Amino acid sequence: MDSDSGGKRENEREPHMGKNIAQKREKEKQVVTLMIRLYCRKKHGTKTGLCPDCAALAEYACARSDRCPFMENKTFCANCRVHCYKPDMREKIRQVMRFSGPRMVFYHPVMAVRHVVSTRREARKLAQK
Repeated sequence: MDSDSGGKRENEREPHMGKNIAQKREKEKQVVTLMIRLYCRKKHGTKTGLCPDCAALAEYACARSDRCPFMENKTFCANCRVHCYKPDMREKIRQVMRFSGPRMVFYHPVMAVRHVVSTRREARKLAQK
């Protein structure tokens, strides 16, 4: 039990917040995994699954998302003030995003539009602070 929170865990105090955060984590992991899949298929020629490098990147990205302490206040990693990726993985994910981002509109149009809208909305919020 946590003494400074009245004996309740974070998600026990506001159960709806825990669910929203979990949903955000899953959505972020889904988007990044789809982008890595698209990149791997087009750049590395994989037909099914991911090549070992892309699989490692996807696993790393999902692990970072699972451990993100700012999930409640941010949309995607691009809008985060703290970049927790190792430099080499950050460069790899940047390459994936640059390649896959514009192409997502053809493969997953609804998800791509939602991603752009929420990213821009969050960037405006951060700029106002």
